[in-house]
Amino acid sequence: MTAERPAPVAATKQQAPTWRAKLRRDWPLLVMNLPMLLVVVAFWWVPALGNVIAFQDYNPYDGGILGSPIIGFTNFALLFEDPQFLRAVTNTLSITAFQLVFYFPVPIMLALLLNSIVSAKLRAFVQGVVYMPFFFSWVLVVAIFQQMFGGAGLLAQILRENGREAVDWMTNSDTFILLLTSQTIWKDAGWGAIIFLAALSTIDPNLYEAAAVDGARRWRRMWHITLPGLRPVIVLLLILRLGDALNVGFEQFMLQRSAVGSAASEVFDTFVYWSGLRTGDLGYGAAAGLFKGLVGLLLILAANRVAHAFGERGVYSRS
Repeated sequence: MTAERPAPVAATKQQAPTWRAKLRRDWPLLVMNLPMLLVVVAFWWVPALGNVIAFQDYNPYDGGILGSPIIGFTNFALLFEDPQFLRAVTNTLSITAFQLVFYFPVPIMLALLLNSIVSAKLRAFVQGVVYMPFFFSWVLVVAIFQQMFGGAGLLAQILRENGREAVDWMTNSDTFILLLTSQTIWKDAGWGAIIFLAALSTIDPNLYEAAAVDGARRWRRMWHITLPGLRPVIVLLLILRLGDALNVGFEQFMLQRSAVGSAASEVFDTFVYWSGLRTGDLGYGAAAGLFKGLVGLLLILAANRVAHAFGERGVYSRS
């Protein structure tokens, strides 16, 4: 009587390929990306070494980077004691939070509206109209809003002709955040909708046909098919926007600073300009810029972890 053969052992977990195997597999892609990698090294990584001046009493005319004395975190200590810096951070975060609520959904809704236009010619015309402001400079955008909502603008003239008091929205610091968001929507919403239109084009039309056969109406099809199809792109752009929370623009605020005052228009970028570049204290300005970069990195990492917790890929994921 022969002994019974043992049951086969379950296959062990396949080992991850070594870096040499990955190099043999992916070397054509690495060669293809080499020119761009050189550009990144030359214009991003090497200049980033200049952040060392944030820890120096930097003087470009006496010693430079190699000869300026190291003062540690003194610039950062002065930064956090500066009331103008705290006001700039508060204004920047307030504007970012406000625009996340009132601007971020606008390109999504605009893409849904454009996608619902049946006529191809009409859709192309509307797209051209809403894309056009993106190519205007902020100087032109502010000038157009000045002609519309300024003290001598069209709206003020209409109010005066009807016996009412004119309102100069361009110099009202209390409503400055509404003015900024309106300008951003008018200028950038059309261009931002392009990404969502591209994501809409990847959704299988058979899903809509099957849902229509099952009796689903337009709103139910949008809720159960369109929005889930857009969710990965929405999460990705939301993470990138959070990482860019301390960057709300420079030209838009500098052009309107004299009209509404620095209390309402002082943001992070303008603070770095006035406190670092204009005064010549480059080490102080570099400390503010380094703080901005670190906060952006932490926000991206935190938002990406939250995206993973909800089952989304996010900006990156471990292989």
